[in-house]
Amino acid sequence: MNFPQHRSFFTLLQQHAEQRNLHQGRISHAQLIKSGLSSCIFLANSLVNFYAKCSRLMEAKFAFEEIKNKDVVSWNCLINGYSQEGQKGCSLVMKLFHRMRTENILPNPHTFAGVFTAASNLSDDLGGKQAHSLAIKTDCCSDIFVGSSLLNMYCKAGLVLDARLLFDRMPRRNSVTWATMISGCSMNGMTKEAAEHFRLMGQEGQEATEFIFTSVLSAFALAESIENGRQIHCLATKNGLFSFVSVGNSLVTMYSKCGSLYDALKTFELLSDKNAITWSAMITGYAQSGDSSKSLELFKHMHFSGLMPSEFTLVGVLNACSDSNALVEGKQVHAYLLKLGYETQIFILTALVDMYAKCSSIADARKGFDYLQEPDIVLWTSMISGCAQNGEYEEALSLYSRMKLKGILPNELTIASLLKACSALASLELGKQIHARAFKHGFSREIPIGSALSTMYAKCGSLDDGHLVFRRMPKRDVVAWNSMISGLSQNGCGDEALKLFNQMREEGTKPDYVTFVNILSACSHMGLVHEGWTYFKMMLDEFGLTPRVEHCACMVDILSRAGKLYEAKEFIESATIDNKMCLWRVLLGACKNYRNYELGAYAGERLIELGSKESSAYVLLSSIYSALNRREDVERVRKIMKIQGISKEPGCSWIEIKSQVHVFVVGDQLHPQVKEIREAVRSLSKEMMDEGYRPDVNLTNFQFRDHEASQSLVIPTDPSDLIVPLIAAC
Repeated sequence: MNFPQHRSFFTLLQQHAEQRNLHQGRISHAQLIKSGLSSCIFLANSLVNFYAKCSRLMEAKFAFEEIKNKDVVSWNCLINGYSQEGQKGCSLVMKLFHRMRTENILPNPHTFAGVFTAASNLSDDLGGKQAHSLAIKTDCCSDIFVGSSLLNMYCKAGLVLDARLLFDRMPRRNSVTWATMISGCSMNGMTKEAAEHFRLMGQEGQEATEFIFTSVLSAFALAESIENGRQIHCLATKNGLFSFVSVGNSLVTMYSKCGSLYDALKTFELLSDKNAITWSAMITGYAQSGDSSKSLELFKHMHFSGLMPSEFTLVGVLNACSDSNALVEGKQVHAYLLKLGYETQIFILTALVDMYAKCSSIADARKGFDYLQEPDIVLWTSMISGCAQNGEYEEALSLYSRMKLKGILPNELTIASLLKACSALASLELGKQIHARAFKHGFSREIPIGSALSTMYAKCGSLDDGHLVFRRMPKRDVVAWNSMISGLSQNGCGDEALKLFNQMREEGTKPDYVTFVNILSACSHMGLVHEGWTYFKMMLDEFGLTPRVEHCACMVDILSRAGKLYEAKEFIESATIDNKMCLWRVLLGACKNYRNYELGAYAGERLIELGSKESSAYVLLSSIYSALNRREDVERVRKIMKIQGISKEPGCSWIEIKSQVHVFVVGDQLHPQVKEIREAVRSLSKEMMDEGYRPDVNLTNFQFRDHEASQSLVIPTDPSDLIVPLIAAC
């Protein structure tokens, strides 16, 4: 046996493995075969190790199978190689480990280190526990590397108490062990326990490394823990670890997640060595805080600095585009990530679909969604939520039906989006089905499910059910209060809405802009002018909320409904808001109802001056001029509509009967019962005329002749949704 030649090949293969030099390693492999030394177990194991280190696991497996008398090192080389290759590789580790046992090869500490790493990556606590039992039996648990791997497995599986028990029984601990235990507490939200372990480590004289600091800083990434984070920051600086890029990244992330972007930016600027993770932490911090413009600006600086973004950076940037409705910038980022080759990453695709959906580009979102053959629940939820947010409610419900057929279970956000769609469609029966699904899947009445449920029932007119859900919510946020107040207000229960608002204040929940829109709307429906002024002034005086156009519109409506039209006019002209079209539109409608045509004409002309594109405003104004017998102004309004391309949108309505939704559009003749509907309409209109009903032709649209106008006012614009229930009941 030529020992120098064996040693030479062994040394070469080790060097190639460390350098990941695949080409030279293959040359050495060929020379080894040619020399006839490939049967040597030491050299064969070195070959398996070389290919595994180069991530060529198929070739490593082939070299492994060529070994006739495999020893524990042969198995370890392949097991440890697969344990570094993600989910698929780790699942093969467990199979290899079982096969190793069936071939009666006794594992050693290196075997268990690889097996526990694979079990932690797979979250396979059962397989890990079985391997733990064998490690105890073979007396391998005393090895510090085995102990650290086992500790990591229990922490990643969420079994922190088991991890703590193991940690306390370890005969020796090093910095990796402490870092693993602190990190495990951090991952599982046990901030106090992480801080306690950090304190104990100092008492035992263990020197804190950069890994320990990054672990403990992740535990303090909460707003209430920012002071503890600042103390760790000081300690890291004192120990000279601030220059480590991993520590700097953890500090930027910690401050960002705590909402202290000033400290995050200062730390970011002080770091001399920044990598893609540093930039990602800062960009994501701005995006999550709602400052999307700064997030995009920072990404631009990162690009010009020459650093290549990671997939996590791009996800943060796409989220910033989503939040700021920046479709143009989102498309630019999309093109950039295509250039970088990230288009197949599931995280990137999900963020892209979410961005396009939130930017109202549903067609582009659908393309990204359909590109994936097997979308996960996050992608399904992004698509369903996007459809619900952009008014495509039927499509949202259709997507959910497809999702159910594929056996994918919904999450809380999916259910909340579906309930929003049911609310918009006023589909009570379908909403009840979604409620039942939420109950079946074990979702509690916590936020956001509880808020979405109470909103759905309230908007569908089922106030008792909405109130029941609202009262059973363990915790109510401002959205839940708003949904219930809005439901009461819209269903004619203004007194109850105002009482609920007072209860909301008593329980310490601060109202927001939406709350006051609902309250002012309730005052409007009940004709409470004095109370309306009180709540309007309360916004700024008590809660520091500057009234917006919606609140001013409610005040105009309150005054107009009470007949105080000139007071409403003065309010509009004194309002400091920029967009007053909505206010004049409210006053215009009120002037028609109160037959104050002169003031109505004034309000209508103000709308035309402001460039209103709303067809109903022009129709109302023309009707008012018609009532004043000002035919020239009628023709002028008609010409303005024609020049600006403004046309009256056809009315649309729907009704749900026996779990079937009937949709109607003005002039539509496609309903299967259209003959019966028309016959019923003619019969009802004849009865109305016989009872002495005569329409006021002067207030109808100028485009009708007198006979047509009379018929359009006797027969509702879209009466089908009123007639169908009568036919169904027969």
